[in-house]
Amino acid sequence: MTVTGNSSDLAKTTFERYERFINPGMAALVKFMGFESVEVRSEGCYVYASDGARYLDCFGGPGVFSMGHRPEAIVARVREQLEEMPLSSHILLDPVAAELAERLAQVTPGDLQYTFFCNSGAEAVEGALKAARACTGRSGFVSTIGGFHGKTFGALSASGREVYRTPFQPLVPGFEHIPYGDADALTDAVGDDTAAVILEPIQGEAGIIIPPDGYLTRTREICDATGALLILDEIQSGMGRTGVMWACERDGVVPDIMTMGKALGGGVMPLGAFIARPEVWSIFDENPYLHTSTFGGNPMACAAGLAALDFVEEHDLCAAAAERGAQMKAGFERIAAEHGGMIEAVRGIGLLIGVQFSHEDIAGLMIAGLAGRNILAAYGLNDPGTIRFEPPLIISAEQVDEAIEGFADALAKTAAMLEE
Repeated sequence: MTVTGNSSDLAKTTFERYERFINPGMAALVKFMGFESVEVRSEGCYVYASDGARYLDCFGGPGVFSMGHRPEAIVARVREQLEEMPLSSHILLDPVAAELAERLAQVTPGDLQYTFFCNSGAEAVEGALKAARACTGRSGFVSTIGGFHGKTFGALSASGREVYRTPFQPLVPGFEHIPYGDADALTDAVGDDTAAVILEPIQGEAGIIIPPDGYLTRTREICDATGALLILDEIQSGMGRTGVMWACERDGVVPDIMTMGKALGGGVMPLGAFIARPEVWSIFDENPYLHTSTFGGNPMACAAGLAALDFVEEHDLCAAAAERGAQMKAGFERIAAEHGGMIEAVRGIGLLIGVQFSHEDIAGLMIAGLAGRNILAAYGLNDPGTIRFEPPLIISAEQVDEAIEGFADALAKTAAMLEE
């Protein structure tokens, strides 16, 4: 995008348009966080604003920009597909989607084989829930408190924070929410009418909550014993983010259905998907149009997906996430020890890190403080007291140090402010 004219005029006009035509509350929140300019360009680990400021992106979408902003190889692949065929006819078969589906079957755990493509993670969850009901003939679902699966009706019904659910009640019936990480509660909740258990291998929006050792394995056993399917939501934790391709691989657990999104499109195209075992896909035997999407799996998005998978492999992003994540987490832990009482916990695996503050007001001040030091971060939608750090997996050691130093400075200034 080439921006012409006065940068302050562009920012002023953009804020006014948000206030009049998009979301006045969003405009007010962004101003509160300390942003008076608007984004106009991005590259690598940085976002550039209309006033010339350069921000180190430690929020990353969240999790969308695992390959960085505008990665050249992925942009080139999409541009090439644009010149050939940007959208599918939906009559003839699409070789780009077919190739990506084959690749996903190769890189996902166990016998996951068949993929449905859509445009977002929430759509992937919607499809997974429908597939579970159709496959099992059951209507119930068990999900977790603090879980986040999207904001469409079915996905929101599975999500576990009432502030987002209450205005839209009644939601899809049949969902029971239990404490995350509690295998005993799961045992009690799953019954003969449970179509599926849906959960995140690591809860993202809840503040990067890591379950107890053995929890996913026990969940798999409970589902097997009762005939319920296991849906794992890898939308935020997948594509190398936690130091392995998919977070569930740490426990050696194979779900019946797995949802994907965010980084799957390489940070260039919107792309979501759910992949399932062959027995689940029997629902399409009689009617292959049982579940469809007009733009889902379009050639440009699938080209981006293929390039993203290549990028993860060629740049060894799993190892990079593990190494840089350990560096960032250690830095935050050191700072937390120096500011007793302000930080309650530092949690994370790979470059999926949450810093939990003693009060959510501190988190709000810290986001603004980081913005003042040209670092982008945000709190969890289901836990405003925790700031998440999900930078591109290509982030360098020097950039991680930059983020740690900026965090330390912002925390020191926040502490001084609170003492006044």
